[in-house]
Amino acid sequence: MADPRGFLKVRERELPPNRPVEVRLRDWKDVHAHREEGQPFLKEQAGRCMDCGIPFCHQGCPLGNLIPEWNDLVWRDQWADAIERLHATNNFPEFTGRVCPAPCETSCVLGINQPAVTIKNVEVSIIDEAFARGLVTPQVPQRLTGSTVAVVGSGPAGLAAAQQLTRAGHTVVVYERDDAIGGLLRYGIPDFKLEKHHIDRRLEQMEAEGTRFRPGVTIGQDITWDALRRRFDAVVVATGATVPRDLALPGRDLAGIHYAMDFLTPANKAAHGAPVADAPSAEGKHVVIIGGGDTGSDCLGTSLRQGAASVTTLAIGKKPPLERPAHQPWPTDPIVFEVSESHEEGGERTYLASTVEFIGGEDGSVRALRVAETEYLPDGRRVPKEGSEREIPADLVLIAMGFTGPETGEITEQTGIELTGRGLVRRADDYASSVPGVFVTGDAGRGQSLIVWAIAEGRATAAAVDSFLQGSTELPAPVGPRTVALRG
Repeated sequence: MADPRGFLKVRERELPPNRPVEVRLRDWKDVHAHREEGQPFLKEQAGRCMDCGIPFCHQGCPLGNLIPEWNDLVWRDQWADAIERLHATNNFPEFTGRVCPAPCETSCVLGINQPAVTIKNVEVSIIDEAFARGLVTPQVPQRLTGSTVAVVGSGPAGLAAAQQLTRAGHTVVVYERDDAIGGLLRYGIPDFKLEKHHIDRRLEQMEAEGTRFRPGVTIGQDITWDALRRRFDAVVVATGATVPRDLALPGRDLAGIHYAMDFLTPANKAAHGAPVADAPSAEGKHVVIIGGGDTGSDCLGTSLRQGAASVTTLAIGKKPPLERPAHQPWPTDPIVFEVSESHEEGGERTYLASTVEFIGGEDGSVRALRVAETEYLPDGRRVPKEGSEREIPADLVLIAMGFTGPETGEITEQTGIELTGRGLVRRADDYASSVPGVFVTGDAGRGQSLIVWAIAEGRATAAAVDSFLQGSTELPAPVGPRTVALRG
């Protein structure tokens, strides 16, 4: 246990300050303060961890992170041991420590009657300190198995599977259709949440370990899925859930209406100086974002940095409560009202807003949205309330309503792989698909989910693939609903 009386001596939760809004809106850099500025109180915050007899933070984290252990090590200034314990369950804490919603914190036992331990901040501080001290080095396998594995998709699930399989001695090639490795980490998440040098330095480690990367290759077109299966001993499908949920309403075909990723991807490329033609821009426009989740928040921060005249976020449901509701008791992850860093920067949030119609101007572009108040029916359905309609000015509309599943047209045509009723790639408990030697991990088989689930499934899938190739495995399979006994 870190400090036996820590949670009694330090009762308040403290985090590093964010950079001033007026400063950070002028660039694309991380909104959070630098590592050195957040250090003075870190030891106190880590010392608030009670090392509970039953640490429910383990239950809250799909990775099974050893949170009390590395809290104790941070409190003792034992950084080398802290990063060893953190990496024991999490390949990429620099990603989860920045963009994970931290379900571990809502499961923190201290959170019953005090603010929870700052688990997420301690986590990211450990990995940043470890990189700064040169404690993150390549883990080159001691032997090569002679087996080859193709990983299709370079998001967190694909990268986690690739790193684990490489360290097990397999020759791993990661294919990515974009021009750079990283999946949604690279082009889906803005730099003000995740600066891309965090991805690049991890990729350097993976390359030094032996993982090979092939960006700019679309499997199914440049190389057929069947050809890939013939070339490799095993294939891991980690393509994510990239099909956006649409809003089929009158006027949907008007110019100026885009899916969130069609806006974020070119904006993220442009932020790094890449030439982008015909990209939608929020500069000088009245922007309306449909969807109040993390992707909508990213659209908000991006629009403000591009110089939008106004930004309005529409959510169809009720405004969540400020405190944990009674029907979502600890240690469940509650739905509560949250203010992201982007929401701190500006814009208006409107709840109970049902979009009824997109209204066009004379030039064929959207000029407004017709919105009605959402009415809840006794059977739970949500419908626009009659007589409550109004118009909202809109020169740019961004649909950020999540994703329905993976793109499966080519893989089903070329391999005959089975899908579920939801359009996900069907898989068994050991992540194997209906096609021999093909495994499915992350959102492609699970559906849209959290980054911690992606990494956890990538690690578990790697253990399944290793067992398939070698007959047994010593790779760890993270805890969770899909835990599989793979040893022996």
